[in-house]
Amino acid sequence: MNPLILLMGSFFLMIFIRIPIAFAMGMSSLLVIFQLEMPLVSVINQMFAGINSFPLLAVPFFMLLGQLMNGGGITDRLVNVSNVWVGHIRGGLGHVNVLVSMLFAGLSGSGAADTSGIGSMMIPTMCKAGFDKPFSVAITAASSTLGVIIPPSIMMVLYGALAQISIGALFWAGVIPGIMIGVIQMLYCYWRARKYNYPRFPKTPFKEKMVVTFRAFPPLLLPLLILGGITAGIYTATEAAAIAVVYGFVLVLIVYKEMKWKDLPGVFEKATVAYALPMFCVSAAGIMGWLIAYLDAPAMISTWMMGITTSYYGMYAMIILGMLVMGTFLSPIATIIIFMPILQELGTAANLNPIHLGLIVNLTLALGMVTPPYGICLLIASQIGEIAAPRAFLAVFPMFMLALVIIVAGVIWPDLFLFLPKLIMPGAFM
Repeated sequence: MNPLILLMGSFFLMIFIRIPIAFAMGMSSLLVIFQLEMPLVSVINQMFAGINSFPLLAVPFFMLLGQLMNGGGITDRLVNVSNVWVGHIRGGLGHVNVLVSMLFAGLSGSGAADTSGIGSMMIPTMCKAGFDKPFSVAITAASSTLGVIIPPSIMMVLYGALAQISIGALFWAGVIPGIMIGVIQMLYCYWRARKYNYPRFPKTPFKEKMVVTFRAFPPLLLPLLILGGITAGIYTATEAAAIAVVYGFVLVLIVYKEMKWKDLPGVFEKATVAYALPMFCVSAAGIMGWLIAYLDAPAMISTWMMGITTSYYGMYAMIILGMLVMGTFLSPIATIIIFMPILQELGTAANLNPIHLGLIVNLTLALGMVTPPYGICLLIASQIGEIAAPRAFLAVFPMFMLALVIIVAGVIWPDLFLFLPKLIMPGAFM
């Protein structure tokens, strides 16, 4: 049997029978290695190579930072800030949900952390206030995807590290689409609020707004601390993540004092587990990605796709469609690692800007976080709201389509997304 067919066929078969993704990637790779009579030491070498990357060290730091934010009272302050500024708009809690996700995204870099941290607070509160449960779950899941779009983003760290492109430029490129998706979610929430008469809070006096914002000002500085240092060349993305963690410790232990020193072992334990699981997936995907490149799949797929279309729009249409399909049953991290050689080959063949390509891939895979059966944000929000995932997806589908429209707009007008990184980090485009 053709090794490439064996690799992909066995992998999808294992996924179909619900073998965990990391084990499916590892076992399907082992089958091909046995068939090709390669030394088994190749498995260990490629698993190590998959995670032996300095930029990837940013991932555990950002995960630890997310745990600190959730456990140290930072999330509550972000909710309060969001409430005083947008809570008075029709459908107030829906707008608060989106805005706090946008603010939290600038701290955690993780969609799943956003969903669990904010959803556990917002979904019960919205339902109690009179919002229907499917919409409460849907707006939480949809806005949580901003966690991997608005910088810092763990997915962008991974993509930049593997593609060897500027992580800082990817971060800045995510700012505009992240804001656009957040705004369009708020507009959709406002439309539904008018249609179904969702409640809103009384308008907060300006003086109280400033007091609440001032109390949350230190964590709101964190995204500027991360992006500013990277842009100025003071530190790398990994060093920025480490500095952000130190800053987070100062906030929760000294400034706000809402976390005790005795709580730290539990925080480290949660962060370690949260990091170990995806990194095992990364190491397993490293073997599969290496085999895909070794079997010359990128060149074959590139030749096949270029035979169908050589146009800029046609190539992006197939990439977006492919990533949407992969995102339904693969985690974004696994998808990036497995298909990185193919994406790079397609980008080179079609002369696509690597930073723009990376952004479009990350935006599209973010949508996979709300599409069943894998959609992790949808699953977490559904469990919190105690409704079935298919029912939640029906409610989230309009916001899924609105986000897809924004992605397509970014393909048609690349500078809509790229003008900010080009302005701030022009060296990344040379």
